Amino acid sequence: MKKWLIPVGIIVALIAIIAFWSIGIKNTALQHSQAVNKEWGNVQTAYQRRNDLIGNLVNTVKGAADFEKGTLTAVIEARAKATSVTIDPSNVTPEQLAAFNQAQSGVSSSLSRLLVSVEQYPTLKANENFLKLQDELASTENQILTARTRFNEAVQVYNGYILKIPNNWFLSEYKEKPYFEASTGADKPVEVKF
Repeated sequence: MKKWLIPVGIIVALIAIIAFWSIGIKNTALQHSQAVNKEWGNVQTAYQRRNDLIGNLVNTVKGAADFEKGTLTAVIEARAKATSVTIDPSNVTPEQLAAFNQAQSGVSSSLSRLLVSVEQYPTLKANENFLKLQDELASTENQILTARTRFNEAVQVYNGYILKIPNNWFLSEYKEKPYFEASTGADKPVEVKF
């Protein structure tokens, strides 16, 4: 009667080991997925900071100079478009990330035009509030770069974990997440006109 207990005990032990191993794999995948979500939140926070600063910058420019309305309007519209694009990091697709990136590129482009046209207004260039906002925008652009880099690093860890064998046997519900990529044309040199 005791002879059959040993094989049953071994089978139960193997099933328990495989179950705990599978649970460990799923829990680690969940941790990596949450890290990606956190880093995406950091990206959004950096972009939100830029959008907030742009509002202050536009108001400072409006108050300090009789500025070109088309330039200010382009910045305001690009900012509105960028804030309307939202992404759920747990279900992000490459297309959603591309749309978000395109909207943010529009903000960067219109903001660059604004800052270039400021050169024609010496009183604005000497305005202390404007100079402070300009420095804060430069700092925020660095924060955006850092946040995007960290997001991509978290995606790399997550994708590497869920795609490797044997993890992918247990993680069919976890999907590969896209990386944040450079805007189209970012590889070309910027044309500077004076």
